[in-house]
Amino acid sequence: MNDFQYFRMDQFPDLLRQLMHSGYRVIAPTIDQEAIVYAEIQSIDDMPRGYTDEQKPGYYRLQHTGNQRFFDYAVGPHSWKRYLFPPLQLISTSIKSQDGWVFEDHVDEGESYAFLGVRACELAAMRIQDRVFLEGAYVDKNYQNRRKASFIVAVNCAVPSANCFCTSMNTGPKCKSGFDIALTELSDGFLIEIGSSHGNEIVTPLGFPTATEEQLSESESISDHATEQIKKTMDTTDLRNRLMGQLEHSHWKDVANRCLSCTNCTMVCPTCFCSHVEEVPDLNQERVDRRKTWDSCFNPGFSKLHGTPVRNDTRSRYRQWLTHKLATWHDQFGESGCVGCGRCITWCPVGIDLTAEVAALCEEEP
Repeated sequence: MNDFQYFRMDQFPDLLRQLMHSGYRVIAPTIDQEAIVYAEIQSIDDMPRGYTDEQKPGYYRLQHTGNQRFFDYAVGPHSWKRYLFPPLQLISTSIKSQDGWVFEDHVDEGESYAFLGVRACELAAMRIQDRVFLEGAYVDKNYQNRRKASFIVAVNCAVPSANCFCTSMNTGPKCKSGFDIALTELSDGFLIEIGSSHGNEIVTPLGFPTATEEQLSESESISDHATEQIKKTMDTTDLRNRLMGQLEHSHWKDVANRCLSCTNCTMVCPTCFCSHVEEVPDLNQERVDRRKTWDSCFNPGFSKLHGTPVRNDTRSRYRQWLTHKLATWHDQFGESGCVGCGRCITWCPVGIDLTAEVAALCEEEP
């Protein structure tokens, strides 16, 4: 597929209207509580035009740029996981009748969402969750339905944050696959790359012209510049074995002394998939809803067996999270569970930096 076209800034609303007329609810970046988050929009005026973000370990601030660009910022606290794998899901319902209890599974047919502004690291995160929910012995039908109903409008990064390390994980900053269409914001408009037949069906009626060589060259320059801006790195060479060989390293205790076990890193992570199932009865005891909610390996009760948590201190919980994400995830799924988006670094209240901790843990004990 991969056809390249171009549209002017003032034609951006045409693309948005086309998505809506095709039956999609458009979910895109917008601003809420001084952060760029993902929510439904009705026009491009709802988007954070003229903003950038400053990110450091444990630090996030929005800033005005003084220009009118739409995507001069990196990822915020939300990920698209909240729409594909919602934090609260109804699984089934049990209703009491005269003949006993009637059980009914809840099937989510999947909302027709168009995700606008998906970055390369987030495309990689979607592929990882596809591996978890769709490609194993058991398929999550609700996730499958949501995934099939979604339309992906990716955006190539121009301004990564200081916490991004996608280049180390080979997940960005340029979008290469997994999208229906991909945008690159140029100086006077957008380069649009068609990546699927669905993308072609959306774009063709708009009659955009074929991109020129100059526009293609500008797009490449933007991606190259974004790559050069990413300074944070993580050495992934044989990382699985290097980490698993340091399970008793003294640095785990040092991290635990700083970690609040607050679950922030797992809540903002676009690939974490741990969940908890509970049954919630109504007040009349005639209906019981079985619900699935996000959970975290940082919650003491998550590892409870026979009434006692297996990982009953912060040291063991942090070690479980880090070694699963970067080491044993390879054993389960054949790849890393980290895409280098940097969210866990930015939204850690005490500024624990994943890349710095990995570097310290992989050093030999003195």
